[in-house]
Amino acid sequence: MTELRETTIAGRDVSRETWHRLTVFEMLIRRWNRTINLVSRASLEDLWVRHIEDSAQAFDHCPPHARTWVDLGSGSGLPGIVVAILALERKPDLRVTLVESDLRKATFLRQTVRELSLPTDVLSQRIESLPARRADVVSARALAPLRALLGMADTHLDAGGTAIFLKGERFAEEIADARKDWTFDLEVHPSRLQPHAAILIVRKIKRAQHP
Repeated sequence: MTELRETTIAGRDVSRETWHRLTVFEMLIRRWNRTINLVSRASLEDLWVRHIEDSAQAFDHCPPHARTWVDLGSGSGLPGIVVAILALERKPDLRVTLVESDLRKATFLRQTVRELSLPTDVLSQRIESLPARRADVVSARALAPLRALLGMADTHLDAGGTAIFLKGERFAEEIADARKDWTFDLEVHPSRLQPHAAILIVRKIKRAQHP
C-alpha cells in the first residue's frame, strides 16, 4: 500500500516530486491544525483520502483550454493547493488563485505556497468584494449551498467558463433548490472516494427568468 500511495493519487499516476509536495502539504495541515481549525480533528485520521485525494478529483475535470483557476473560500487549500500542485506536473500553464477572507487561513495558504514553490496567488478578501476575475475555472469545496455558489460563479467566471463544486450527500437537494433561481448546464460525477458525494460540473450559468 505504501508504494501505491507514493505513485498515485485518486487513481492517477503522479511523479515523485508531485507526491512529495502533496505529502509536505499534508504535514503542513497537521502542523497548523493545532492552532487553526483547518479541518476537523476527527477527519485528521483520514486526511489523505478524505481531503487530499478527494480534492484531487476536481483537477480531473479541468478543461483543456483553461489557463486561470480561482478557488473560492480556499480555507485549508482544499481543493486549491492540491490543484496547484497537480498543475505543476500536468498543466504548468494553469495559474491558480486562492481566495480566503480569514486572515489566519490566508497566512497558512501563503506559507504553504512559499514552502511548496507554487506559482499561486492568495487573495485575503471577501468573495463579495472581489473584482470579477473572468476565470476559466471556479471551484469551491464545503463553502456554501449550490444556489449561493452559482451567484459567485456567475460573477467570477469568464464566458464559456466552468464551475467545479465538490458536494456531499445532499447535492441533489441543492441542485433542485438552485434551479429556482438559476438555469445552467450540469454534469454530475459520483465521487470515487466518498460514498453518496459528487463533483458537480456547471456551465452556462444564467439567472432564471420568472414571469
